[in-house]
Amino acid sequence: MAIKQTKAQKKTHYDQKLRRLLDDYSQILIVAADNVGSNQLQNIRKGLRGDSIILMGKNTMMKRSIRLHAEKTGNNAFNNLVPLLVGNVGLIFTKGDLKEVREEIAKYKVGAPARVGLVAPIDVVVPPGNTGLDPSQTSFFQVLNIPTKINKGTVEIITPVELIKKGEKVGSSESALLSKLGIRPFSYGLIVLSAYDNGSVFSPEVLDLTEDDLVAKFAAGVTMIASLSLSISFPTIAAAPHMFLNAYKNVLSVSVATEYSFPQAEKVKEYLKDPSKFAAAAAAPVAAFDSGAAAPAAAAKVEEKEEPAEDSDDDFVAGLFD
Repeated sequence: MAIKQTKAQKKTHYDQKLRRLLDDYSQILIVAADNVGSNQLQNIRKGLRGDSIILMGKNTMMKRSIRLHAEKTGNNAFNNLVPLLVGNVGLIFTKGDLKEVREEIAKYKVGAPARVGLVAPIDVVVPPGNTGLDPSQTSFFQVLNIPTKINKGTVEIITPVELIKKGEKVGSSESALLSKLGIRPFSYGLIVLSAYDNGSVFSPEVLDLTEDDLVAKFAAGVTMIASLSLSISFPTIAAAPHMFLNAYKNVLSVSVATEYSFPQAEKVKEYLKDPSKFAAAAAAPVAAFDSGAAAPAAAAKVEEKEEPAEDSDDDFVAGLFD
C-alpha cells in the first residue's frame, strides 16, 4: 500500500524535480494550457516521450524553485523564466529541436463546443445552408437575428452570419444554437507562448525562420553597417572591402592624371594609350565560346586571307565587293 505524501513532502518532491530538470535541460518551452483536459495532456506526454518532459504546477511554486536554483547555481539566466509564468502555464523541457516539438504539440489540438461563458478565441461564423432542424426551432434563429427560410420542411440559413466575435463571451443562446447545429467552433491544446534556450528568451515566431531568412537578415544587417561606416568614414570589417576599392580608385585617378605610376596602374594607362586593346579584350570572351565547328571555319578564313605573294592588292580589294 502506497504511503500518501503530505503537502510539504509533495512540495519538496516537486522542487527537487524542477531543479533536476533545470540542470539537465537547456531548452524550455513555456506553454499555455487553458481548456486542456487531463486525457488530452496525457496524449501530448505520450507523443513527446523520449526527448521532452512536461511539467505543470502552481506558478508560485515554480517561481520559488527557479529563484532558489538560480541563487544556488549562480546562473541568473534562469530568472528570465520567472516573468513568463503568468496564468495557466506549464513548462516543456526538451533536448530536441524546438520547432519540431512545437509542431508535435500542435497535432493534439481537439475540437470543443462553445460553452456558455467562454471567451471566443476566434470569430464564429455560421455558414448558410440547410440545418436539418424542423420549423419549430426557428425561435433560436430569431433571437440571434439570423435570416432563415423554410425549405422542404426544414430550416435553412440564407446568408453567412458572424455569430460570435473574437474576444466576446459565449452566451446561452449562441451555445444552444451551435450545439443544435453540431458545430464545435473552438479547438484547444497547448499553445507555445515563449521559448528559452541557454538563457535567451524569444518569441515562438522565431522558430518559423528558415536558413534563407537568417541569411537574408544577416546580409541586410551587413549592408546597413557597411553603408553607415562609409557615410561616417569609420572603418569596419563590413566596409573594409569598399574602402580599399574606393582608395584604389582615388589613387588610380591621380596616377592617370599625373606622371605618377604604380604596377596596378600600368595596364590601365596602357589601355588609355591604345584604345584598340579594349576591342581585343572584349572580343576574347566571345572567341572563347566558339564551338568546335566554328574553329575550323575560322582557320579556313585565315588560310583564305593568306593569299599567294603574286596576287596584287588591287585584286584583293576588288574581291571584297564581288
